[in-house]
Amino acid sequence: MVPIGFLAVLFAWPVLAIVGRGFSGGGVTTALASGETWRLAAFTLAQAAASTLLAVVAGLPVAFLLARVRLPGVALVRTLVLIPFVLPTVVVGLAFRALWPGGGVVSIVLANAFFNVAVVARTVAGLWTHLDSRAEAAARALGASRWRAFREVTLPALAPAIGSAAAVVFLFCATSFGVVLILGGARFRTLETEIYLRTVDLLDLSGAAALSLVQLAAVVAALVAGAVARRRRETALRLRARAETARRPEGREWWVVGAGLAVLAMTLTPIVALLVKSVSTPDGWSLDGYRALSGHGSTGTLAVSGWDAAIRSLRTATDATLLAMVIGVLASVLLVSLRRAPGRVARGAGEVMDAALMLPLGVSAVTVGFGYLVTLDALPGDLRTSPLLVPLAQALVIIPLVIRMVLPVLRSVDERLRQAASTLGASPARVWREIDVPLTIRAVVAAAGFGFVVALGEFGATSFLARPTSPTLPVAISSLISRPGELNNQMAYAACALLMLVTVAAVAVIDRIGTGTVGEF
Repeated sequence: MVPIGFLAVLFAWPVLAIVGRGFSGGGVTTALASGETWRLAAFTLAQAAASTLLAVVAGLPVAFLLARVRLPGVALVRTLVLIPFVLPTVVVGLAFRALWPGGGVVSIVLANAFFNVAVVARTVAGLWTHLDSRAEAAARALGASRWRAFREVTLPALAPAIGSAAAVVFLFCATSFGVVLILGGARFRTLETEIYLRTVDLLDLSGAAALSLVQLAAVVAALVAGAVARRRRETALRLRARAETARRPEGREWWVVGAGLAVLAMTLTPIVALLVKSVSTPDGWSLDGYRALSGHGSTGTLAVSGWDAAIRSLRTATDATLLAMVIGVLASVLLVSLRRAPGRVARGAGEVMDAALMLPLGVSAVTVGFGYLVTLDALPGDLRTSPLLVPLAQALVIIPLVIRMVLPVLRSVDERLRQAASTLGASPARVWREIDVPLTIRAVVAAAGFGFVVALGEFGATSFLARPTSPTLPVAISSLISRPGELNNQMAYAACALLMLVTVAAVAVIDRIGTGTVGEF
């Protein structure tokens, strides 16, 4: 019941409070009837659809490279392709601004696609790795070309994984905040950035509530599509081991390998551009930006030094990760128990709870953050002034990702092992300690590392909840780039580079643990 209580108090209550305030103000109907609302919705959906399409097209060659190719360096590719996905959205936005200073729709679509290529590549590769290649070989033996065999045999088999990945990518792109805020400026706004504008700058709660409802409808639709595709994929995963399917490429397969490497190079280009920018000044190469992190920026832009913000980020991310791991692992155990329970009611309750735990990924972080400020004073201790407020909001974002990494591994534990241990007299606690824990501990550790880097870069809710005297590093970066001054720009790029290096190190450790073939990402 702990996960349900956490979700009810720290997600459902704040969100419903904001929506309720919007309805009580009487402005929701007016906002829904406004053409501006639907223009924002149309732009949000259009850029999300274009970004999703681009991410799927770019991700498939990389998925082939990860799933079917046995060459030196594939393990490195697996690590490198994940880096853009775990980068803070502020860093991604700033990296693309280093390449396209003017921003605009194209840069928003490219940045969102760049951000999510890893989701497509690793989700599809997870199925492709285990897909039996004998059906495609039989089609080739009957005279089908390699392309026709792929189109009529392999592609339909991969469709569930592609659909599941596309639904997740669409979800991320539709709720993208930092990327659109930096690259869109005042010209291009999505539902997420408009909710932030109306809540923080205009105090238009009715309008923000209406936009939240529209966004929530899109999120629920994406989650339903993803759940359907995911359910079909879980059956298909019980196929062949990678050692039986991966081999050296032949003939035109080298073109696909080349395309995958080209996509990887393109995704790394903005990162390299950001690193170059961090040591570039009008007078040439310099480390002035890094040195300036010990100060407060031009004319006191920051209330604390850049290093203080970095240390605060590490502390906050640690607290959020610990909290998310407790809730996420408990929720995964509960979902597995419901799935194994006899009766359709229990299994149905598990499916509903699984979908509900994913909702924080899609609901506006700004809505959640503002909901905290209007509701949490009713709890003992008034959490609105607590230093735990930011970690609580970040944990809410991490929990769905932890569940998606731990749950598939828990579900894959052979029930016969557990039954045999029980038959031999082991208590339920000893069964968990001797069987479930050893088999799932690597996924749990990897989820903790993944959650840590996501918390480290979380920007949406944190930008709303963090005080000026206690910003995290992404919030400090946003403050620096929003103020004029060459020193501020240099500090922002240097801070992004530091954040990125920590993220890369964490990703390398996660892949070193070796959970690349399990979980959703």
